[in-house]
Parts: sequence; C-alpha cells; structure tokens
Amino acid sequence: MIESLGNFRRTHYCGELTRRHVGQEVALAGWVSRRRDLGGLIFVDLRDRTGLIQLVFSPTEEAADQTTDLYKKADLLRGEYVIAVRGVVQARAPGAVNPKLPTGEIEIRPRELKILNQAKTPPFYIQEELDVDETLRLKYRYLDLRRPNMQRNLILRHRAAKAVRDFFSAEGFLEVETPMLTRSTPEGARDYLVPSRVNPGKFYALPQSPQLFKQLLMVAGFDRYFQITRCFRDEDLRADRQPEFTQIDVEMSFVDQEDVLSLVERMISYVFREAAGIEVPTPFPRMTYAEAMDRYGSDKPDLRFGLPINDFSELLGQSDFRVFQQAVAAGGKVKGLVVPRAGSVSRKEIDELAKKIEVFGAKGLAWLAWEETVEGSAGGGEPVSNGIHPAAGAEVSAKEFRPSPRKGVSNNGVSPSPGDETPSLKWRSSFARFLAPETLTALIKEAGLNPGDLLLLVAGPAAVVSSSLGFLRLELGRRLNLIAEDEWRFLWVVEFPLFEYSEEEGRLVAVHHPFTSPVEEDIALLATNPQAVRARAYDLVLNGVELGGGSIRIHRRDLQEKIFATLGLPPEEVQEKFGFLLEAFEYGTPPHGGIAFGFDRLVMLLSRSNTIRDVIAFPKTARATDLMTEAPSTVAARQLEELHLKVELGES
Repeated sequence: MIESLGNFRRTHYCGELTRRHVGQEVALAGWVSRRRDLGGLIFVDLRDRTGLIQLVFSPTEEAADQTTDLYKKADLLRGEYVIAVRGVVQARAPGAVNPKLPTGEIEIRPRELKILNQAKTPPFYIQEELDVDETLRLKYRYLDLRRPNMQRNLILRHRAAKAVRDFFSAEGFLEVETPMLTRSTPEGARDYLVPSRVNPGKFYALPQSPQLFKQLLMVAGFDRYFQITRCFRDEDLRADRQPEFTQIDVEMSFVDQEDVLSLVERMISYVFREAAGIEVPTPFPRMTYAEAMDRYGSDKPDLRFGLPINDFSELLGQSDFRVFQQAVAAGGKVKGLVVPRAGSVSRKEIDELAKKIEVFGAKGLAWLAWEETVEGSAGGGEPVSNGIHPAAGAEVSAKEFRPSPRKGVSNNGVSPSPGDETPSLKWRSSFARFLAPETLTALIKEAGLNPGDLLLLVAGPAAVVSSSLGFLRLELGRRLNLIAEDEWRFLWVVEFPLFEYSEEEGRLVAVHHPFTSPVEEDIALLATNPQAVRARAYDLVLNGVELGGGSIRIHRRDLQEKIFATLGLPPEEVQEKFGFLLEAFEYGTPPHGGIAFGFDRLVMLLSRSNTIRDVIAFPKTARATDLMTEAPSTVAARQLEELHLKVELGES
C-alpha cells in the first residue's frame, strides 16, 4: 500500500515539538524507527534528522470507522518505512513520560497516515550505539548515516563550516576558489594524476593543497584569502587521514607570525563557541619544537596529562653501566619517564612495552621499580596498585636500599608523605645492580622518584630516545587513565627545523614545504649547516592531534632559489616546476604568511569521534576504496584509448 505525498505538506520536524505545541495539529514525515503493538495500542517512533516523536494509534476513539482504518494501516508499518502523518499533539500521562527523550513529555494522536515507501529489513539496526563491523557500515553508508549520532556529526560539521566562513568574512577575508586540475609538484606525498584527453601523454594533478595558488593570490593583491577546499594525497591511510580531505586554507599579506597566530586563536575560539557551545580560553601556550621533542618526545604533545621526559644523560653517561656509557659517548641520550604509583608493575608488562618501542629503533627498556616496605616487617609492604595490574610474585630478587633524604615536591607532581623522608624501599630493576650506590642515590634524587614509583629509561641516539619515550608516554597515559578526556588543551609548536635528512631519498627535504621562510638570523647557516636552520613555521596542536600548520612564506626570488639549491633541486627542474612562481616574485611580492587546518580533524575532535571517517559523509577505507560504490574500478577500453593509455599490471 504505497501512497503519493499528494497535497500533504510537513509543518514541523519531529525534534522541534515540545509541550507548548500541545493541542495543535501538526504534519510530520520521516522513518519508522520502532513499532510496538501493546494489545490494542500501536506505538510508533517516528524519526527524522532532528529526533524522535511517539505516535499512538488506537481503534477505540471517536470516529471509530476512520480510526479503525488508520489502526489497520498502522499495523502494516515496519522498521524504516517512510511515512507521513497528521495529528494532534497531546501531553503524555505522568507515568508515561520518557525523561531520556527530548520529546518524551508529548505524543501524537494521528488523524491521517500515508505510507510513502516500504523498506527491507536493514543489515544492521539503525540506532545510536552500534556494535557492527565498519566494513558493513561503509557498504551501506546511506543506512549508517540515518543513525542519530552520525547525523549529529554532519550537522556539527555544517555548523563549524558556517562559523569558519562567518568569522573570516567578518575579518575582511575573501573566499577564492583555486584549481582542482593543476600540475604535479613535489610537496611531500604522491599526487593523484588525471590524464588529459586533449593533451595526449600529459597529466593534471589533483592538488595536495592550494599552496602555490594562495601565494600567487597575495602577489595579485587580494591581501586576505581563505577557502574551505578539497585536497588529495595518495598516501598510506590511518584513522585521521583520507585520500581526499577538506582543508581550511588561509593566507594574509603584510603580516608576521604573531598576526597569524592571534587571528587563528580568535577563529578557533569563535568556531568552538558557535558550533559546539564550548568556550576556549586564549591565548594558547607556545612551545618550541626542540622543547616539545625534549620534554614530550613528540612535535604534537598531548598536554592533558603529565609524565614529562627527563634527561639523565649527564649523570648516567658517567656511570659504570656500559649501555648508558656507550650511548652518551656516541652523542646520544639517556632519558626516562617517572610513572607515579606504578612500582608494582610486572616484568611481563615491561617486556611488552619494550617490544612496542623496537619499531622506533630502541634496543631495550631499562627500568627501576620501587616498592615501599614497612620498617621492621619481614616481607615488606603491600605492592601499590598501579592501574596496570599488581606484580605476580617476586619475579626479580628484591634488594634493600635507603635513598638520600628528599625535600619538596618531585617533578612528577607527587610529594613525599609526612615522615617518609627516608623510607625503607625494596627495588626491582634491570640495571640498578650495575650502578654505584652513590649514583643510584643521585638518580633517585634527580628523577624525583617517590616510594611506589616506576622509572623507565631508554638509551641511544637522541631521535630514537625521544620517539620511543614519546610513544611510551602516550601508551601509559591511556593504560593508567591519566588523560583528562573532558579537557581541551591547545598548544602552538614553533621554531621547527627548516630541513631534515631523508634516508629514503638520500638528501635534505623540507620539514613543512620548500616555500617556508627561514628565521632571518639563520639564513647564513644555509651554506654551512642547513640542518641547524630554524623555520618561521608553526603548528597548532589540540589534545595531541595536529590541527593545522603554517608559516611565514618566502617572498623573494633569490632566497627561494637558495632554498631549492639547498634541497638539491637542479635549476632546470626548478624552472620547469616552479618557474611561474619565481617569475611572479619579480613583480612586487608582499611579505605574506598563512596556515592550513585539517577541517575533518577539527570536526572529529569537536564531536569526540575516534576517526575522521565518522565525520565525513562518504569516506574511503584504509585501502582508499569506497565499499558502497566499489570505487576505484576498471574502465572501458574505449575510455583508455581516448586517453592514449594502456594498463599493464605487473606482479605484486
């Protein structure tokens, strides 16, 4: 029994109705979320993008012949049927109020019902929480998007995009579209290439970013540009990456770094308030790249919890333990984390952590666990619970050690208990027996180690040590529930290196991109020590996620050519790929700078989702495929012939 909409016109959305509508006749349309037959009454939950409202069908009310027909039609309804109803809003009986539902105080008594379309049984329930494989969700994405939380995510995305446009428009920015079909240039990731039919053998590239075009807009005198634009990168994917993604792109003329950072802070504060009702205090704290790597082992540190990294190289490099000695002698580091109240961690768990950091190049994980004992007791005190799990038995022989007195608060934020200035401790360790007593005493003091704490150390090249401990810090933060999930911790990371050495390419590469301006006092180092050159670059980090990055750009041809030369790009390649930009710099280019944000990541964090796939309407899988449309796909031989292409698949 499929009916046409006819002259039916919706008057309200389901989620808009409240007690103030009681007594009014309303017309609604949507999907049957649930149907319940309770012996003489049929209850139907009607759903649209704004929420649910309960419909009540009864065959025993006035105009029995009409209501009986209506009741019989309601009996045909099943989940996901598309219907339209006209009826009167009524207040629910006090005992029937549903406080969990925004419309839980009211219900609709329909006078008219139209069944507009039927539906097969969906492959999964259309409900808030869903325990189903993501592959199935992506195959039937149009059903997955009916779920209330997915619709809230996309509504939030719309509000955030509108807030971005409102903010920049009020600040005098112009939204200018840049080309989707451009030329391939080296920007750090593989390009997606598009063959040209009218120019046989030649290809366009989909833009990884509008970087060159937004700089050219500054040359053109537009002064303040922004764009919410699509970008494309053919790279390995993960939870916060997609082959096609959305970027908030910004560029400004006649500005310095402080102008850009101040503007962005105001924009972020505005978007959070307007899109999600969240107040974000400004200004955001700043940290240099060197400090971030030294203290947190990451250029995007999560500041919602402590566990800073401490450097013990000077002390332990002079110890009798050869592992520490050799690491420091080779120019490396010995650094570590103090984990409060984790002294009873098991050897098995430490070995698991050591295994995880092998991927960063770490050769091992040294550890020292202190368990407080009661003076005069035979077996020592009870192990302190650490949030991982108590140690199972005496896996390593325990030894007694009385550390030097400590005063004040340790660097991990835990103060010694009153009267515990010289507690009796037993230790379990992978290295302590190799240290002289005075060195061990000094290590306890320098680390600020408290009774019941755990010290984890990594020795080796500085980069290996930082990345290993940065991973351990995040892993322990999650395991020990140290992360304050309800906090928003923003951070500017500044003064990045301009270059880094790529083992894969065997040459220097740009850390951000080759159009980033060096710090002026470091320009002389380009010829002598390029890896020491700092960039006028900055990243905005939120809760350990890089939201965006930008820089003050190069606006002089001579300096840009010097950067290309430092990167080892031959002059003929520079002219071929960037000649138009270099020529533009000869026609009066203003100083300029900007930033670009991952809009998908921003909405992901705002919605408290775990993946950007949950805030993109039709995302790709980790293999860059669309399970719903089955893209990418093969094409007809005729299409390939028109493009002068031939497909030859080699062995994989």
